[in-house]
Amino acid sequence: MEDMRTRRGADIASDHHLVVANLKLKLKKNWTSGQTALQRFNTALLRDTNKLNEFKITLNNRFQALQDLLKEEETTQDKRKGIKEVLISTCQEVLGLKKHHHKEWISIETLDKIKERKNKKTAINNRRTRIEKVQAQAEYIEANKQVKKSIRADKKKYEKELATTTEKAAREGNMKQLYDATKKLAERYSKPERPVKDKEGRPITEIQQQRNRWVEYFEELLNKPAPMNPPDIEAAHTDLPMYINPPTTEEIRMAIRQIKRGKAAGPDNIPAEALKSDIVVTTNMLHLLFKKIWEE
Repeated sequence: MEDMRTRRGADIASDHHLVVANLKLKLKKNWTSGQTALQRFNTALLRDTNKLNEFKITLNNRFQALQDLLKEEETTQDKRKGIKEVLISTCQEVLGLKKHHHKEWISIETLDKIKERKNKKTAINNRRTRIEKVQAQAEYIEANKQVKKSIRADKKKYEKELATTTEKAAREGNMKQLYDATKKLAERYSKPERPVKDKEGRPITEIQQQRNRWVEYFEELLNKPAPMNPPDIEAAHTDLPMYINPPTTEEIRMAIRQIKRGKAAGPDNIPAEALKSDIVVTTNMLHLLFKKIWEE
């Protein structure tokens, strides 16, 4: 432990002083799997008409420049990477990353009371005599009570507004808003861990025995004996007609329209809103890729 100091001016709603020190530790290296979390784009900006038009123009310009390159590319992976780069770079330039803004449910009045409480804390440190310190300490305790009371009132008001939003979303059938509001009300939920049990119902604590129990369970579940009297299904006399032509632009356009908004992006990190922003351009891009895949 190095350079320990006492910070008397810090207000932590306590009669103790904050102690700050430098610790010198030797930590074990944490080996990670190398996977990075996907960064979500701010697709809510596409609701604005001007931003949507800007996104369409940028996407169309980049696709026009990509068309000549796609004709020269020989492998399917190169075409896929080129299309992905166009969509991702357009999202980064026009939309940017999504910022997590939590609602500021603490009111201005509460912030003023917190500031006043901090001034009371400073007054305690500046008092000289014991009587003055006792009086200042009493004022600080009262200010601290008012801060906690005001915070509870703000929290209650915020939860009431969320409950009203949830009821309104349920009446209107807005499932996304209903889910978001319910998630904020419920906050974090940690699912209790349930231990693996053997056939007699006794919990298994060792890791290897738990794995063996899972293997045994799925072997019994999936390896069922064959039926005694299997049905005799005759083969069709004629082959059924099958559509073997490559996907058309109309089929791709219909598939894009059926994609739901507000869903999490896949491993490629391309949001559905980006594909649906300009269906004509995205249809042409995907048609070139699907046609290449079909031919191979």
